[in-house]
Order: sequence, then structure tokens, then C-alpha cells
Amino acid sequence: MIDIALTFAFACFGLGLLFCLWRITVGPNPADRILALDTMVINVIALLVLYGVREGTAVYFEASMLVAMVGFVSTVAYCRFILRGDIIE
Repeated sequence: MIDIALTFAFACFGLGLLFCLWRITVGPNPADRILALDTMVINVIALLVLYGVREGTAVYFEASMLVAMVGFVSTVAYCRFILRGDIIE
């Protein structure tokens, strides 16, 4: 039963990644692109956690924490670049 639930969750988060990729390419303004990129990071984190559950190892949970930290920093840097034109003051 858990295999069916994991497969369904993989499909849902994969579809979410495709929708976010579409929003990044077609987004009407930079704010929509930033939000789509941040949502893609969250979906990748969820996929890593699901894969860790499927494999039964904790390595993927640690990888998801690293992706979360890098995703947060990249979102903040991209927002600062859009707002101010530079990242480092």
C-alpha cells in the first residue's frame, strides 16, 4: 500500500514541478518567476524526502536540508537582484 501512495506522491510532485517550470518560462512578471522558482525548490525537497522514504535511508533527508538552505539563499539573492540590481551592497 505504501508503494502506491509513494508513486502517487511522486507523480503529484512531478506534475507540480512541470507546472512551476511552465510558470518560470511564461510568467508575466519577475515576481511570478521568483515564486515559481521557490515552489520548485519546495517540490524538489519533497521529492528527495519521498525518495528517502522509499529507499529507507537518511542520506536523502540530509540532502533535502542542504537543498532547502541553498534554495532559501538563492531566492533571497534573486529577489535582491530584481529589486536593487545588485546582490552584495
